[in-house]
Amino acid sequence: MSDAELAQWTRFAAQARSGELYLDSEEAAKQCLAACDKRLEDLNDMLNLSVNAQNVSGFGDFRMADDLVKMFKGQATGENNSIDAIIREHIEVVKDMGQIMALSIKRITGQDVTNSIHFNTNTESTGS
Repeated sequence: MSDAELAQWTRFAAQARSGELYLDSEEAAKQCLAACDKRLEDLNDMLNLSVNAQNVSGFGDFRMADDLVKMFKGQATGENNSIDAIIREHIEVVKDMGQIMALSIKRITGQDVTNSIHFNTNTESTGS
């Protein structure tokens, strides 16, 4: 995911917090919020599993093996495009999406969404 795409969802979430952006269908927002909840669960599971990708071994006792271990470990963690970094980026985007949905529901119904554990819908400071 590009930095521009990440920034776009961050802007969308900010627009939702300020009341500029929202869905006008409660049912659609609830379905999207449920999908965001499920996706966050899946991404967190994937992030936990990605720790296993950091255990790289079995290439032998030669210099090239050490280079391979370093390369594969870098793909697993510690680099901008590593598995764990990409999963974390996706988590942030889904959180932004979920916040937009939760704020949409609040705007339509006047009530915070309490059954969604991943999204902070406290908008008291924004005057919404």
